[in-house]
Amino acid sequence: MKVESMEKLRKVVNEIAYKKNLSKLSPLRFSLLPFLSVSSSFYKLALSIRRRFFLSQVHRLPLPVISVGNLTWGGNGKTPMVEFIAAFFARSGISPLVLSRGYGGGDEVNMLQRHLLGTSTKFGVGAKRAVVASHLIQKYGYIDIRKTSLYEKQNLNWKAHNSLDSEKIGIVVLDDAMQHWSLWRDLDIVMVNGLTLWGNGRLLPLGPLREPLTALRRANVVVIHHSDLVSDRVLEDIESMVQGIKKSVPIFFTKMDPTYLFEVGNINAKILLTALHEATILCVSAIGSPEPFVKRVQECRWEHCMLIE
Repeated sequence: MKVESMEKLRKVVNEIAYKKNLSKLSPLRFSLLPFLSVSSSFYKLALSIRRRFFLSQVHRLPLPVISVGNLTWGGNGKTPMVEFIAAFFARSGISPLVLSRGYGGGDEVNMLQRHLLGTSTKFGVGAKRAVVASHLIQKYGYIDIRKTSLYEKQNLNWKAHNSLDSEKIGIVVLDDAMQHWSLWRDLDIVMVNGLTLWGNGRLLPLGPLREPLTALRRANVVVIHHSDLVSDRVLEDIESMVQGIKKSVPIFFTKMDPTYLFEVGNINAKILLTALHEATILCVSAIGSPEPFVKRVQECRWEHCMLIE
């Protein structure tokens, strides 16, 4: 019963967070605004103190670091982007180290490990990512690709398959690390959910923002995820909004397409989507922002489909 109550409260808070016009909320939801507003003020204060503390002791690793993060909770495409980057470097002969906090039972880490199985990717899990990274760098060694000659870079792929250098870490990829200020990064990639954006524009828990929108000034790259689920006009508005905060930042667009299913008991068994043509389907979503998932399932137009969020 307690779990059900918490889930209902979570859904209510989520609804408020993505309601741009708060005056149109139902009386029950509107009554929560003072409490959520005060909580957001405390969150903002704590965020400021935390940021100052960690910025005073930034740790720098001896190899390039790419951070993938966002400003809001769930559904922004962080983990798929981390997988894409790690797979790219692994194919290029550069062994990546993926660092994650591993919260929520480590589901995202487990998924990454499954998808990147067979590559040179290594994983580190823990809240103190600088400590975890230092331990793994000491264990496997590292190659600073910034100091590698062009000839050596062109031959990294050959070396990765023909020498012990494949064990050495060449790049660090931080999963969900925009607010992880204690570790220096060479590239900050910020993911934005094109479908839900920044909700009502307020900080947690009144809104979905982990930081104020001005934090986009730290971004080196902004990626608009689920770009195919919104109109060109909306994408132009998002571009203008982002460039209004940081004019020079490069903006890219991504989308996700379902390619296959796998069996629960055998994740290596790939099942074509066509196998669902006449099947009864139950789709379950447990991500922070399920709307893109719902829209994607609806686009598949499966006849006998039930959605549970």
